Amino acid sequence: MGLELYLDLLSQPSRAVYIFAKKNGIPFELRTVDVIKGQHRSKEFFQINSLQKVPVLKDGDFILTESSAILIYLSCKYQTADHWYPSDLQARARVHEYLGWHADCIRGTFGVPMWVQVLGPLIGVQVPEEKVERNRTAIDWALQWLENKFLGDRLFLAGQQMTLADLMALEELMQPVAVGYELFKGRPRLAAWRERVEAFLGAELCQEAHSFILSILEQAAKKTLPTPPPEVYPTMLLRIARIP
Repeated sequence: MGLELYLDLLSQPSRAVYIFAKKNGIPFELRTVDVIKGQHRSKEFFQINSLQKVPVLKDGDFILTESSAILIYLSCKYQTADHWYPSDLQARARVHEYLGWHADCIRGTFGVPMWVQVLGPLIGVQVPEEKVERNRTAIDWALQWLENKFLGDRLFLAGQQMTLADLMALEELMQPVAVGYELFKGRPRLAAWRERVEAFLGAELCQEAHSFILSILEQAAKKTLPTPPPEVYPTMLLRIARIP
């Protein structure tokens, strides 16, 4: 069995892995795990990843979780272009610097609007307004650091070339954009950065990866999204409760 990727394109890290593999012509078997339907909680998926999260890479008997680790593994195994994960020590350190900050300040924060607008209402839960306001403040704070500390006067977040850092960041920022947040309004440097990243990836690939989330508000309004099964309610409620 060749390379298998267990993904759900609702998931920001899953999209980053999907786009990277596609952009670099890495052959893989897509194993879709529909999180809304609770497929990540199945006994079958538990055998793949006991953490019950996507993305997951399976390469023969080797199983790897966590998107950053997966992207680095793919970059090294398939010897993708050096700009993605630079061989130069200091350039590579810049990528890791961003990924560390991303895990602390971007991941989790930028996913909240999707829970507010779509996922919470799917199970009849409204996120309290005070949490929504705190999240808006946290997003604004993170965007300022993203623009001033990491982007600065560079073309990309870790330097003058596209890296894994840019891919991870773009996918996280697309989550609130998909539910109507105008993240790039009044932020011309970040808007230009997004255009550069999407131009590098290609419009067709971006559309392919983003089509589901960019239509999710319409699907929610038409009630065409699947109804989460009761067994995933506790996990979803816990995620909502953990919103600061």
